[in-house]
Amino acid sequence: MRIGILQCGQSPEQLRDSLGDYPDMFMRFLGSRGFEFRVWHVEDMDFPADIHDADGWLLTGSRHGAYEDHAFIPPLEDFIRRAYAAAVPLVGICFGHQIIAQALGGKVVKHPGGWVVGAQDYDFGGEKVTLNAWHQDQVVTPPDGARVAGRSELCEYAALVYGDRAWTVQPHPEFQDDFVQGLMDTRAKGVVPQDLLDRAAGRMGEVRASDVIADRIEAFFKQSRSAAKGAA
Repeated sequence: MRIGILQCGQSPEQLRDSLGDYPDMFMRFLGSRGFEFRVWHVEDMDFPADIHDADGWLLTGSRHGAYEDHAFIPPLEDFIRRAYAAAVPLVGICFGHQIIAQALGGKVVKHPGGWVVGAQDYDFGGEKVTLNAWHQDQVVTPPDGARVAGRSELCEYAALVYGDRAWTVQPHPEFQDDFVQGLMDTRAKGVVPQDLLDRAAGRMGEVRASDVIADRIEAFFKQSRSAAKGAA
């Protein structure tokens, strides 16, 4: 199964050589699950020619706000709507979670609750799942038809499921602690409140449940593909 990675942003240049860019992280994160990958850097206006150029699409994080005026956002939203209408499965992480919601009629804002960084505990239907996060924006109104699959004290709509068409999460299951530390060192100074950074530093080294999310992404992609074949 070919997964098209729609790269919506880049990791900090200071970290890229040692820790990789966002597509590298996702290939490591899902690399043992039988997928093939191809990357399109949509932030740089590199888009697939067709929504069927991959069997499923994964949208990465980004420094940009989904509501901001950037050239790549309108065509990306159009691509999302066309893929969704054709039942080509979509997975979104952080910005990807937000832009899918916005494209399908939801609302994303710079959340008045502020930043969420480092290890966070999420409730996935009664299962506690600890994942790394790095965001200020949030979905505040999910689209019609989206079901809330995960939430936390600081993020009400932390995971959304759209039937067999889209599966999205606000946190970053692909982020390891070394990358979060790198973000704290390169992007946080004067931006993220120090008490949040101290709290994130204090939770470094705790067990993350990234494999739980990798399992769910794998199952979603493969079940969606089976459903599409059955309907053909």
